[in-house]
Amino acid sequence: MKGLEPALISKDELALFLDYYELTGGKADFDRANNEIITETFFVRKVPKYLGSYMIAAGLEQVIDFVNNYKLSEEDSKWLEKTSGNDFNAEFLDYLKNFKFGGEIYAVPEGTPIFPNEPILSITGPSIDVQLFETYILSVMNFQTLIATKTSRIVNAAKGKTILEFGARRAHGRDAALLGSRAAYIAGTTGSALVLAGKKFGIPYIGTMPHKFIQERDSELQAFREYAESFPHNTVLLIDTYDTLNGAKNACIVGRELKKKGYDLKGVRLDSGDLLKLSSGVRKILDDAGFKDSKILVSSDLDEYKIEELLSNGAPIDGFGVGTRLITGANYDSMEDKGEVSALGGVYKLVEVTKNGKPIPKIKVSNDVDKTTLPGKKQVYRVYSDNKYSYDEIKLFDEGAPPGSKPLLIPIVLGGKIIYKFPEINEIRKFCLDETARLPDKYKVLRGAETYPVRISDELNSLKKRLLEKAQTNT
Repeated sequence: MKGLEPALISKDELALFLDYYELTGGKADFDRANNEIITETFFVRKVPKYLGSYMIAAGLEQVIDFVNNYKLSEEDSKWLEKTSGNDFNAEFLDYLKNFKFGGEIYAVPEGTPIFPNEPILSITGPSIDVQLFETYILSVMNFQTLIATKTSRIVNAAKGKTILEFGARRAHGRDAALLGSRAAYIAGTTGSALVLAGKKFGIPYIGTMPHKFIQERDSELQAFREYAESFPHNTVLLIDTYDTLNGAKNACIVGRELKKKGYDLKGVRLDSGDLLKLSSGVRKILDDAGFKDSKILVSSDLDEYKIEELLSNGAPIDGFGVGTRLITGANYDSMEDKGEVSALGGVYKLVEVTKNGKPIPKIKVSNDVDKTTLPGKKQVYRVYSDNKYSYDEIKLFDEGAPPGSKPLLIPIVLGGKIIYKFPEINEIRKFCLDETARLPDKYKVLRGAETYPVRISDELNSLKKRLLEKAQTNT
């Protein structure tokens, strides 16, 4: 019988995390010794309709690890040779087995608020090499940026209340659960229910108690007592298994018993029902019983729209556990029941080719005007006013910086060597929260957010116009 396959990707197999045309295009170039230095750029054309006007960059660390360690294993080389129908010869496979990236990468640091059409990642290197990274970059950067963006909106809507990520069981697979937890923490969650996220990334892992634990006992009160016995220092009780308000009263009984032992009832959690009405009722029961410091945590199909609605109506809620709509990056307005595809449409496009040592800007022309690219290697500058974002300007890489600005793309890899010191995840999280606070509120509101001004320099606009005219002539 065939052995069971856990379907986990090992690090040795990551070199095959690409679309087949990246290999065939590379082989065709290899056959013609076409390996000029090129630049490709990752950017996002537009923010999904129900996710506002800005995004949060995430996923860079995993991309750099992939590029830095890319190398086809001997086992996968033999597998490709055997299964690809003679598409690849030994010479090309040897090129991949001996691969070592020697180019340069500039990128926006993780946690940075970004906007449509701004370069987020710029990779310069041999043509064959740079194209091998496309699928991995798009997979990792699109997904983590989507989740970080969704989470940022949720965190902003919570206005300082705790946000916990409960998404693993609804994520689109194991990698999505783990990387989604990472992206969510960068954008401001307090912790994750996924224990592996704690081991891999140092994210605080948290949880309350399962309904099953309560249902197995003869009574809810017995279940609360037994749980509190095991976790007297951290008792948060799930009170909606049967009757939420009666559950709050049982929680108070256990809370009084904890007090006699020198402990506090940390809080209660609601997971169903009318959260506005029930949280108000539970708060009164807790306060009347002397548990004014016990927190109320709620979950149940939450997102930024529901959280904003609850808080604007005065719900006495201290924290929110958000699962499905966070970890899937739901492009959805739950209050109006309107939504679209939940995916970020980031792309990876050629912008420059070097011929005989001279950089030649390239443009992709499309009948869909939004898909026509900005040519040339570029930099993005952020201009500030009173310590707040004022506007961004996209310029050609060797243009000067506007007054009062800073460049967003910073060197990560030069000459094939990583020169950037990757920050710890708590540093990235703080950076993200600080930077998001510098974005004026009119760009962060859930509905009717204004479009943040992103300017294109005169020189870049002029270059684009010339290349468009040339493309029309060539056609």
